[in-house]
Amino acid sequence: MNRDDDDIEFDFFAEPETREAQPSERGVRESPPKRGGPPRRPVPATPLLRLLGLVGFAILIVVLLVLWVSSCGGTSKVTTYRNYMAKASIIGSGSQKVGKQLLAALNTAGIKSAELDPKIRNLAQQEQQRVVSAQAIVPPKAFADVHARLLEALQLRVSGLQGIAAVFRTSAAVKDNAETAGKLAVQSQRLVAADVVWADLFKSAADVELQLLGVAGITVPASDLLAGNDLGSSATWAPILQRIQGAATGGGTAAAGLHGMGLFAVKVLPAGTLLSASIETTIIAKTDLGFEVTVEDTGANQEVQVNVTLTIRQSPVSIVKKAVIDQINPGEQKTVIFDNLGPVQFAKKTSVKVDVTPVPGEKSTTNNSAEYPVIFSLG
Repeated sequence: MNRDDDDIEFDFFAEPETREAQPSERGVRESPPKRGGPPRRPVPATPLLRLLGLVGFAILIVVLLVLWVSSCGGTSKVTTYRNYMAKASIIGSGSQKVGKQLLAALNTAGIKSAELDPKIRNLAQQEQQRVVSAQAIVPPKAFADVHARLLEALQLRVSGLQGIAAVFRTSAAVKDNAETAGKLAVQSQRLVAADVVWADLFKSAADVELQLLGVAGITVPASDLLAGNDLGSSATWAPILQRIQGAATGGGTAAAGLHGMGLFAVKVLPAGTLLSASIETTIIAKTDLGFEVTVEDTGANQEVQVNVTLTIRQSPVSIVKKAVIDQINPGEQKTVIFDNLGPVQFAKKTSVKVDVTPVPGEKSTTNNSAEYPVIFSLG
């Protein structure tokens, strides 16, 4: 065999060695080379990190969505209750105005039974319209019961007003005031009950329900038709009837019998100093300076719309304040407060004058007014 043959044979056996070395090269990728030179860096797990990042981002989005939906739900709930209370407030305030109109009609000087009947029936019709409006309101589910109480209060007011009007309509010729006063008291007790239902079963119950629901910042409206007037008592109606029927039979604005008003006392506020018509009083003029005037019904009849005027004499323009007593019974005393007087003049002798306007049928007016010498001081 010659040299060329040996070379060919060598190449033939060398080839498999080269192929067998390939797997060992793959192994080198997994571990640092044994020979010199810089080690190769491991390949980072990029796909896994990306997956983890996407999962975390998705969780964040879900959490934010849950918070947003919860916030929207809470806002929507508050808006629902606020809208309902706004509608209830309109109805309640309108109904309360009816009470003021009723008292104004009863306290009108010279009014007769025949005039009261249509006035009060008109008020009952106004309340009936509020019942219809309230029935059209769809309350929040949690307020179904309290809304039913609102309707109950309004319906009691309709019934009471209709009943009062009917008594005036049918008792014009009745001479027994005690019997008529009793009938009016029975009908008025429906108005008293309506105020209780609104205050306790609607307003208070709604306040509690809002607290249980965790809803804050919403005001439940009040609605007090009688405003503290005790029309549910026959003792309250008796002098009203005497005045009304007396005006009807007398043909004028005053019932038969003695009529009179008297100025009882004048005090300086807030000190409480009693003014004297004969002795000069020094008044410390503070920012809350005012006067309390006490008036007494000295006659035998109930009087209404009694005008009281207070005048502080000073130059160039006197301070004049007016007030009205809606109703006062025989022997009763009532007070009126005069405040927000404005600037007074200091260190000058002046006077405070109080006048009670004579009522219809009043003959003696000697005690209807008085003038008190005073001097205002800074202290």
